[in-house]
Amino acid sequence: MPTTAPTTVAPAELRADIDNFYAWHMQLLDAGRVEEWAGAFTSDGVFDAQGHPEPVRGRENIRSASRAVADKLAEAGIVRRHWLGMSHISPGDGNVRVVSYALVFQSSKEKGTLLHASTTCEDILVPDGGSWLIRERVVRVDGIS
Repeated sequence: MPTTAPTTVAPAELRADIDNFYAWHMQLLDAGRVEEWAGAFTSDGVFDAQGHPEPVRGRENIRSASRAVADKLAEAGIVRRHWLGMSHISPGDGNVRVVSYALVFQSSKEKGTLLHASTTCEDILVPDGGSWLIRERVVRVDGIS
């Protein structure tokens, strides 16, 4: 674990822009609008979530896989909320690397609201006009190797 603060700090405007992107992006997912959510990945984007047999590659495959999960959750009466925070933003050559903590809460009538997962989320973002696209997302669940 690092013992010193990073030497580079993302400019405030970049941080605000990326925070706004994540708020929009995660709220789409939580609202079941997975087609729009998946649209924030590049056409050749990768979604690598621990616990899935292999990474999902390509926007259309990400869209299909996400739709299947959203439909199962809706059918079971489960609502999920994603919270991202403690983001470390590292601008690079034409992209931005963002490492965040992500908490996933799950609510149902039967069980109320519970913490479903505590994870890290590592994204490579590329600029897309006035917004961002995700080229690669890697999600790792805490405590699972």
